[in-house]
Amino acid sequence: MQSTEAEAVSSEPHIPDGKNLYTRTPLYVRIIIGLILGVILGSIILAVTPVDSAGKLVPTDQRVIWIKVTMKTLEVVAAMLLRLLGLIAPPLILVAVIRAVLTAEIKGGMAGRLIRLLALNTFVAVLIGLSVANFIQPGKHAHLGKPEDIPKERDFLQMAIDQVPRDIFTPFINIKLPKQDWEVVVNPIGVIMIALAVGIAGRFLIASHRAMMTTVFDILFEMVIRILYWVIQIVPLAVLAKVAQTIGEKGYRPFLALAWFIGAVILALALQSLYYLIRVKFGSWVNPINLIRGTRDASVMAFSTASSTATMPVTYECLKERVGLRERSASLGALVGSNFNNDGTALYEAMAALFIAQMLNMELSITQQVLVVLTSVIAGCGAAGIPEAGLVTMTLVFNSVGLPLAYITLLLPVDWFLDRCRTMVNVMGDMNVSCLLDGKTPKTAEENSEG
Repeated sequence: MQSTEAEAVSSEPHIPDGKNLYTRTPLYVRIIIGLILGVILGSIILAVTPVDSAGKLVPTDQRVIWIKVTMKTLEVVAAMLLRLLGLIAPPLILVAVIRAVLTAEIKGGMAGRLIRLLALNTFVAVLIGLSVANFIQPGKHAHLGKPEDIPKERDFLQMAIDQVPRDIFTPFINIKLPKQDWEVVVNPIGVIMIALAVGIAGRFLIASHRAMMTTVFDILFEMVIRILYWVIQIVPLAVLAKVAQTIGEKGYRPFLALAWFIGAVILALALQSLYYLIRVKFGSWVNPINLIRGTRDASVMAFSTASSTATMPVTYECLKERVGLRERSASLGALVGSNFNNDGTALYEAMAALFIAQMLNMELSITQQVLVVLTSVIAGCGAAGIPEAGLVTMTLVFNSVGLPLAYITLLLPVDWFLDRCRTMVNVMGDMNVSCLLDGKTPKTAEENSEG
C-alpha cells in the first residue's frame, strides 16, 4: 500500500468558491438565518390564521386566501429541494461507489483484517443508533398523525427479491402514477448493486484500461459534486420554507421533537466514540488519551469542514507523526478505510428514518430496519466524505422503506450541526482502525529510523 498525503489531497473534489455575499457566507450561518426567518414567518401565519372556538379553520375569513397562497408557495420551495436531491442521489451514489471500489488499494495480509474491523465498527454503530432511537423514541413527542398512503409490509424474502433490478434502468427511475400526480421512486439497493458490480469488474481490467476508467469516474465525480454544490445553495431557503410551513400548520410541537432527536443522536455518537476508545485501549499499544491529544487538529477540522475527505491528510499526518503509528497502519485506516468507514453517517441515517417513522406513528418492523441499515451503510461508501451528502443519501434510505420524502426537510434546521458531529465520529473511526491495525507493539527504533 503506497498512499501519500498528496494522493489524499488530490482525491478531494474541487468546490468552487462563492463570488457573491450569499455564497461567501458559510452555509451554517445561512441555515441559521433561514431558521430564524422561518420561525418568524410561521409564527405570523399561526397568529393570524382564523379559527373558531373548536380550533377549526374559518373558511369565510378573507385572510384564508392569503394564508393558503403563502403556505402553497412555501410547500413548493421545500418540495423543490427534495426533487433536486432525489435527482442527484442516484448518479452521486453510482459514481461515488464505483470510484471508491476502483481506487481502494488494499494489499497484503492486512486487507482481511481491515475489512473485518470496518464491518464490526459499522455493525456496532448501527446497533447503537437503533437501540438509542428505539429506547428514547424522540419522534413520539411530535404526534403528526399517520399518512394515508403507507406501503404494505412485505415478507423479507419478497423484499430481497424486489431489490434485484429487472434491468439496468429501473433502479434509477421508476415512474408511478398515484392519483393525479407522478412520482419518481429510486431503488437504492439496485443502484448500489450495479455500482459494486461495475467497480469490481473494473478492478480486473488491465492497468492501462483501469487507469482510464478511474480518470473517467474522477471527472464524473467532480461534475456531480459541482451540481450537488448548486443544489445545496437552496437549502437555507428550504429551511425557511419548511419551518414556516410546519409552524403555520402544526405549531411548535414538531420542533420539540427535534430537540429530543438532537439529544438522542449526540448520545448515540458519544457511545460510539466511547466504544472506539475502549477498543483502542485493549486492542492496540496506543493510549486513548494520547490519541485524543495527538489528533485534535483532525477532529477540529472534521467538525469545521463536515468533510472526512478534506480531513484525510490531516488525520494521516496526526496518526503518523504525533501518535507514532506505522506508515502502513496510518495510511490503511486514514486514507483507504475512510472511503468505507462511515459509521457516524450510518448511525445518523438509521436514527433519522426511525425518528420520522415515530413522528408519523409508523412502526418500522425489524425487516424494514434491516433494510434501512443496509441502504444507509452501503450508500454512504465514498459519498459520506462530502459536506451535506447525508441529505442526498437520506432520500435513498427513506425510499427503501416507503417513508415520505417530504419530511426530510424537517431535519434541515439541525442537519448542518449533526453533520459535523457525525463527521467527527467518521474520522474517529478511521483513527480507531489505524490503531488496531498497528497492533499492541509500538514502532521499534529501527522502524523509526526507516520512517
